[in-house]
Amino acid sequence: MELQPIQEGRTIVLSPAGRIDHTHADAFKLALDPHLADCRKDGPPLVIDFSGITYISSIGLRALMVAIKQVKAQGGRMVLAGLQPLVLEVFTISRFDMLFEIFPDRASALAVLATAVS
Repeated sequence: MELQPIQEGRTIVLSPAGRIDHTHADAFKLALDPHLADCRKDGPPLVIDFSGITYISSIGLRALMVAIKQVKAQGGRMVLAGLQPLVLEVFTISRFDMLFEIFPDRASALAVLATAVS
């Protein structure tokens, strides 16, 4: 899975697409890892724009849980945006909505992160 980073001000936006399931979770984690290393206290915040994700399985959730633990340990900030209804339902049922800051869309996430930096 490719995650072409886009810089929006000081924030890095990643936009995965498709499914994050047993077939794609390892590729997602590998693509995410280099961006997590930079997401630290004085580094850029990270927005993962999920608007292109149609499905996430438990192994995909696990990859995200490992990622948020790393980011928090480094003092960084990673948020999610644009979750499709089915994906948001998975996050809600699994209570992952309590682990992450979730925004309705990329613009909302960027606006909050921009005001937090100012």
